[in-house]
Amino acid sequence: MTAFLTKRARLHSRQERRTGIVVLVFIFLVVSSAGAQETDAASDLALLERARRLAAEILLVDTHIDLPSKLLRRDEDVATRTGSGEFDYVRAREGGLDVAFMSIYIPSDFEGSDKAERRASAQIDLVDSLTRRWPDKFELVTSARQVRERSGRGKILLAMGMENGAPIRGRLKNLHRWYNRGIRYITLAHAKANHISDASYDPHRKWNGLSPFGRTVVREMNRLGIMVDVSHLTDSACTQVLRISKAPVIASHSSCRFFTPGFERNMDDAMIRRLAAAGGVIQISFGSAFISNAYRMAEEERGKEIDRHVQINHLTPGGSKAREYTRQYKREHPLKPPTVRDVAAHVDHVVKLVGVDYVGMGSDFEGVGGALPVGLQDVSEYPRLIAEFLALGYSEEDIRKICGGNLLRVWQDVERIARESGGE
Repeated sequence: MTAFLTKRARLHSRQERRTGIVVLVFIFLVVSSAGAQETDAASDLALLERARRLAAEILLVDTHIDLPSKLLRRDEDVATRTGSGEFDYVRAREGGLDVAFMSIYIPSDFEGSDKAERRASAQIDLVDSLTRRWPDKFELVTSARQVRERSGRGKILLAMGMENGAPIRGRLKNLHRWYNRGIRYITLAHAKANHISDASYDPHRKWNGLSPFGRTVVREMNRLGIMVDVSHLTDSACTQVLRISKAPVIASHSSCRFFTPGFERNMDDAMIRRLAAAGGVIQISFGSAFISNAYRMAEEERGKEIDRHVQINHLTPGGSKAREYTRQYKREHPLKPPTVRDVAAHVDHVVKLVGVDYVGMGSDFEGVGGALPVGLQDVSEYPRLIAEFLALGYSEEDIRKICGGNLLRVWQDVERIARESGGE
């Protein structure tokens, strides 16, 4: 009996030792994991701080911000921090933004109407008014030289790009008019085909690319020194622009179709190669549907459900009851957005495909209804994207190119070619 008890005691002792070892190993793993997480967090904070310093030092250009159309609907004091806006002076300074291309957006339904010209003029007037109301905070620029000379002085430089060529209205004199009013790029079409080009969202391919007048418009834009923007165009139209244009071309707010198969609004690899071969630049949009295929597909399904409800219940599309149901359904069925890391992946894809000289940023802030990635909710958060570039191993010189150097190079080339052709 004594021997049995001694044996049992030894067994319990070994079990206790094993249990103790397991507990110690578990504690070690927990502590190690916590330590690793703390190290990762510290590393992330260090990268973000470095990114903030870099954003404050370099030229940072965003080629597509839809502020003017927003302010037409509701005036805001963008010289201060707005309540829920994606662009204002305070946030722009926090994010290191130097040059903001204000989008002069014209709805596709205005095609063929003098409303297109009136809407364009009203938005240009509005941009001008920002510089008059707050001359210490905003300044209009119309050339690459002005950007070089005036950046870094505490002001946000405002350039202008026209989104949709509808205000040209078939007259080259109107193209001159918009140039003289400060427009420095034109997105040839928007959601529907117009008198210049087919549009990627429009299943009806009116011209199978550019119209005959559209070809003339591209040549005249080259002569004047207006950047040709192929965002929103069909692949055929984009190919024809690249074939015709003597100057480099931009995609002011597009992302990579590699991540969104079948989504023509984004550029496929072949088109990005052609764009780069011609010296152009793709400015990556931050819109969630441009960045994540899962988000885009979920958004489409949500839209179909809403449309079915409207149809079954005989609601007026766009009416008050339909709008209220849409708001309610979206609240009850939120979508999971992509993250800033996913945006960086689009930039990285372009770099791996054609090199670091052919990519930049065209956020579409204020233009996607708040459907933005986690970590890129407004203009104050550019440093978070820069931190992702640093984490990917990009040099500071690479980041300077992506954040504004590439776009400025294209703008300078467009101006040079205009001078050489005897343009304005």
